[in-house]
Amino acid sequence: MEKTTVLEFLQKNNGDVDQAIIASEVPREPFSLYEPVVHVLSSRGKRLRPQLVLCAASIFNGDREAALQVALAMEVFHIFTLVHDDIMDEAGSRRGHTTIHVKWDEPTAILSGDYLLGKASELLLSLPDANLRAGLARFSQTVRELCEGQIRDMEFESRQDVSLDEYLSMIDQKTSALLKTSLVLGGLTGSVTAEEVEKLDLIGYHLGRAFQIQDDLLDLTAESHDWGKPVGGDFLAGKKAFLLLEAIRVEHIEGGSFFQTIAAKSDVTAAQIPEIRKRLNQLGVLESAQKTVRFHSQAAATLTQDLKQSLGKQGLLALIEKMSVRTH
Repeated sequence: MEKTTVLEFLQKNNGDVDQAIIASEVPREPFSLYEPVVHVLSSRGKRLRPQLVLCAASIFNGDREAALQVALAMEVFHIFTLVHDDIMDEAGSRRGHTTIHVKWDEPTAILSGDYLLGKASELLLSLPDANLRAGLARFSQTVRELCEGQIRDMEFESRQDVSLDEYLSMIDQKTSALLKTSLVLGGLTGSVTAEEVEKLDLIGYHLGRAFQIQDDLLDLTAESHDWGKPVGGDFLAGKKAFLLLEAIRVEHIEGGSFFQTIAAKSDVTAAQIPEIRKRLNQLGVLESAQKTVRFHSQAAATLTQDLKQSLGKQGLLALIEKMSVRTH
């Protein structure tokens, strides 16, 4: 029998998750609710969260079928967050599809998102009975963390005194929380100890920081058409993200005020983006972001050393590497 490669393992994971989404039982009536649900489920994302579930399940000898349902739960839950985020951000498209609140209306988008949240909870009932209570408790905690992170992100828009540390704490809730929980729930499909859960949490924490800061960096530097967003979108939208806050921190030390003014006015135009990128490069902010991504990626990889040798572990390391060098 030929040995399965890491690439084949990850490709099978994606294929199985895609098939699970297609096979998921979405009711037909009322059509006005379930048509938009099917619409948003048909979009294709990176499938990062389900991959983390399936990698952790492999490491801890989880049941594959149960793990697939949990992986689907994490993807459905992630899509729920995107549906509601798109409403708050007034986004017109997501993953190449028109957003629900634009194609239909906001009440329909809210209700579609609510259905997806309930569906994710239902799918988690596939966890082994021995770990079901812990898994559901962890999922509920994650919902709370994401809501707290989202409201903080919204509050940052009207504040001029947001610190880099506050931003990092916010992304720990908005980004790391779901990556951490995907790993932990994957572990809970098998035999995982409390100490190993803590390790999975730490891996997810570092992975989340690396992912989000890389996202912030790509917002200004991505050249691939696959990025699918306007260059400098965070600056154009007046968002207090890593690059802006790190620039303000460095400028404060050096006595400058260009980026503090940018944050205060929130009226950046596309014509200013090249100058902003030039100044960020001169301040060493782009290099700082790259170093921070490498630090957290390496920390996540190091924490996997004591995990059982398995395709899941190799797959997790491959995902960590891929995320640290991604271009979209």
